Amino acid sequence: MERRDLILKLIVEHFIKTAQPVGSQTLLDEYKLDCSSATIRNEMNALEKDGFLEKPHTSSGRVPSKQGYVYYVEHLRDDRIDASVKYALETVLDKQAQTVEEVIKQSCEILSNMTNLASVVLGPKVEQEHLVSIQLIPLSSNTATAVFVTDQGYVENKTFILQEGISIEDVKKTVDGLNERLRGTAIADIVPKMEAMRPALTDYLVGKDAIYQAFFAAFAKFASERMNLYGKAHLLEQPEYKADANKLRKLLGLLESPDELRTALSESSEAGESDIHIKIGSDESGLDDVALVTAKVQIPGGQNASISLVGPKRMDYDKAMGLLSYVTERLDEYFAGKKGEKKQ
Repeated sequence: MERRDLILKLIVEHFIKTAQPVGSQTLLDEYKLDCSSATIRNEMNALEKDGFLEKPHTSSGRVPSKQGYVYYVEHLRDDRIDASVKYALETVLDKQAQTVEEVIKQSCEILSNMTNLASVVLGPKVEQEHLVSIQLIPLSSNTATAVFVTDQGYVENKTFILQEGISIEDVKKTVDGLNERLRGTAIADIVPKMEAMRPALTDYLVGKDAIYQAFFAAFAKFASERMNLYGKAHLLEQPEYKADANKLRKLLGLLESPDELRTALSESSEAGESDIHIKIGSDESGLDDVALVTAKVQIPGGQNASISLVGPKRMDYDKAMGLLSYVTERLDEYFAGKKGEKKQ
């Protein structure tokens, strides 16, 4: 490795660990480089001139720029996978009778805990899913749970507390009517279709509009964009966001908007030869200190979901990319029915 690349690599990795600007003397003391402090300063000046480093405020140290991070990811990082992640993931995959959501949720929690980053799952767009059925499960004389199932394996439930005068049989009639008319409907079309067919449900709903309103609200939630966030607390501990509430507010705004997140992911670029995509900073949206590392995973039903690790530009790309790649590859194998083929 050329000296300039080595110095950039060390600066990026030291800044990832400390969140503090890196000076030439720090590099000399910490990494015992075989050159003088003056030589290191010259190389750092050249890296800054070429756009790979930045000098914050009046500090004598440097920090990586967006260009520097991208170069590091593409040319300088080392792949590494923590054995504890392998063990934790295999423990999850060895469990019996799990739903797709449970497997993905536990896998994302492992990723977040091992990287100290947030993880986000974006499922298929609702236009690609269709309702399979609504199932009613009575819980007591005045409560019941309705379970909605799609052809992509997603499940949503709504528990109802029945008002006086409304029986479980009333709710069953409503469910039968909805199943008859909505089965096979695209999830994105359910709410407008319910509005259009409301007059046709009069026989089921006379005097019981509360049932309809409850189902309508449940489907409105069900038809919203699929997105789940894990490890949000890790972001609150990152020094970049603890010191700048505005940065944190903008980041959380991104993570609470499926449309904005999909747009950000669509603008990401492929990292080298892998199936991992990265997006480092976005001056246009004001998210200049945010990075996303993303990989797709194929869920049962043939549709792709995506899992992203989200955090500051200073994130540990070696670890994030290596672990995300490993986890998504194992999930693909698991969902394809190759449960026994464990990666070493």
